[in-house]
Amino acid sequence: MIERRTFNGLGGADHGWLKARHHFSFSNYYDPKRMGVGSLRVWNDDEIAPNKGFAPHPHSNMEIITYVREGAITHEDSLGNVGRTEAGDVQVMSAGSGIRHSEYNLEEKPTKLFQIWIEPTRPGGAPAWGAKPFPKSGRDGRLVPLASGFAEDKDALPIRTDARVLGASLKAGEKVEYPLGAKRSGYLVPAKGAVEVNGVRLDARDGAAIQNEDVLNITALEDSEIVLVDAA
Repeated sequence: MIERRTFNGLGGADHGWLKARHHFSFSNYYDPKRMGVGSLRVWNDDEIAPNKGFAPHPHSNMEIITYVREGAITHEDSLGNVGRTEAGDVQVMSAGSGIRHSEYNLEEKPTKLFQIWIEPTRPGGAPAWGAKPFPKSGRDGRLVPLASGFAEDKDALPIRTDARVLGASLKAGEKVEYPLGAKRSGYLVPAKGAVEVNGVRLDARDGAAIQNEDVLNITALEDSEIVLVDAA
């Protein structure tokens, strides 16, 4: 089963400095039918104004993955980590037993990103942060693990959960297959372009909630950039 969630039908809020769309219930947006897919709990589509951002605040017991689509985000946390993650790159924060962090757009133009939260397999543990560049050329025509809790995904950023976040860049007409498994849950969003997933069309920034689908057959209808979460 694939449920298409159009971008215009998503929940959201406009705070002036932050324009946010929520694929799942989050903050003041609540929909009992959209509480998450498997262990995936949050997928926010955020646009952050120049020289604005999220002031220091706490998290615990969550794997937080940031996929930067345009611009850059600057991270600081209570562990002393400082880093700037640019478009096409990914950062991961394992909140563990507790961490405080800030995320600011210190650029001269808006930053656009996906913020993805996945529940950890076990609560607690020492918090951690990491970031990594993932050149888009390395994702041409194939799905590449960007963050993963599976040992075989050696080049991905580690997360403490039975899940992986994958990305691909597809030219119009290109196809890619992914063996999700009927007992797994998935969520797919085209960051750019338009694709068809097992016969269901998704335009840019639409979401697809996926259940009981053994194999995903993805066809690019336009030049596209996609992000897929495979979760327990």
